[in-house]
Amino acid sequence: MPLRAKVATSVSKTAAALSRAAGRGDGSVIGGWIGLKIDPELLSHLATGRAIALVSGTNGKTTTTRLAAAALGVLGPVATNSFGANMPTGHTSALAKAGQTPFAVLEVDEHYLPRVIDETKPRVVALLNLSRDQLDRAKEVAMMAQLWRTALAGHPDVNVVANADDPMVVWAAYGSQKVTWFSAGQRWQDDSWVCPESGDPIERENGDWWCTGCPLRRPIPQWRVEDEGVIDPRGDWHLVKLQLPGTVNLGNAATALAVAAEFGVRPIEALPRLSTVTSIAGRYAQVDRDGRNIRLLLAKNPASWLEAFDMAEQAPTLLSINARDPDGFDTSWLYDVDFAPLYGRPVLITGERAYDLAVRLEVNGIPFQHVRTFEEALATVPPGRLEVIANYTAFQDIRAELDRVN
Repeated sequence: MPLRAKVATSVSKTAAALSRAAGRGDGSVIGGWIGLKIDPELLSHLATGRAIALVSGTNGKTTTTRLAAAALGVLGPVATNSFGANMPTGHTSALAKAGQTPFAVLEVDEHYLPRVIDETKPRVVALLNLSRDQLDRAKEVAMMAQLWRTALAGHPDVNVVANADDPMVVWAAYGSQKVTWFSAGQRWQDDSWVCPESGDPIERENGDWWCTGCPLRRPIPQWRVEDEGVIDPRGDWHLVKLQLPGTVNLGNAATALAVAAEFGVRPIEALPRLSTVTSIAGRYAQVDRDGRNIRLLLAKNPASWLEAFDMAEQAPTLLSINARDPDGFDTSWLYDVDFAPLYGRPVLITGERAYDLAVRLEVNGIPFQHVRTFEEALATVPPGRLEVIANYTAFQDIRAELDRVN
C-alpha cells in the first residue's frame, strides 16, 4: 500500500483499540472514520488483493454476513464487520483490524451499496430483501431497488446472489449477467404488491409471483429451503442444524451457503461451521439473570417484527421502543405491525417511546404493563423465560445493561 494508506491503517487500528479499552464501544466506527480522514481511498487500498463478498438488504444482513463468513472460513482467514458497523467507516475498520486476509465478507447498508461496490470490487454481492425502514429518512423501497439496479449495471462482472421471492430484489438484479437465485420465502409482502417496472399489480399463488402487466416474474431458484434443510443447485438436500431460532435464519443459512459456493465451498464443508454460530452482536443471545432466562431479539421495522414474533416463545415478553437517530424519529411504522401474535401472554413495554407503543397495543386490543426500566421488568415477571424484542438503540441499551453480551 502507499505510505499514506499504511499510516492511516495503523492509526485506524490504534484508535479502535483505544475506544475498546476506554469502554466506548468496539471501535468499529471511530477507527474507520479516522483512517478515512487520513486517506480517503483507504477502503479501496485495504480491499485490494482480497476476494470479497458484500451482503445487503433491509433485514438479516448481520446474521447472513456472520453465517457467510463462517462458511467461507473453510478456505482461510476471513475479515468481516461482525458487530454490524455496515457503512464505509465500519468496513475500513474491519479490514484494517483483520490485517492481510485472503477473504472478506462485509455487511453493507442498503444506501451505501453502490459506493462500496465501487471501492471494494467484490466477487459476490448478496441481495436479501427490501422493505420499508426508517421512514423519516430512508428512500422509498422502489427507489432503493433502482439504486441497486443502477449500481449493478455498472459492474457486470460481479456475481449476484439474489432473493427470488422478493419482486423488488428480482427487479434490481434482473439486468445482471451473473445471477444465482435463492428462495427462502417472503413472509412480509406489503412493500411489493406493485411492479417496479410497469406499475401493475403483482399476483401471488403457492409461493409463485408474477406481474400482471409485464414479463417480470419469480425466477426459478437454484438454492431453496425445504423442510429443515436446503436444496443446492444439483438437487441435493442438506440438513441444516442451527443454534439460531426461527425459519428466517434457515433462509439466511441458505443465502450463506449460496455465497460460499461462489468461492468454491461445498455445502458439506460449510454446514458444520454454520452450526457453531450462536449469537451475533447480541442478537438471539440468552442471558441468565435473577432466575430469568432472557433472550434478546432485534426488530427494527415491520418485516423484522413479524419474524421476531415467529421466533419468540409463548412466554412473558418485553417490548422496548426508542426513536433516536439510528432508529429513525418516525414511529408511525408501528401501525404496520400486527401485534396479534402477542395475545395470551404477559406483555411489558418500556423505552423512550413506550407511550407510542402503548397506543398501538390499545388499538390491537392487547393488554400490557408499562415498566420504566429493564430492572423493573425483571422484577415484574416470574422466574423462567423472558423474551425481549427491541428496536436498535433500545436493544443496545438492554444489551449494555447485560454487560454488552455478544
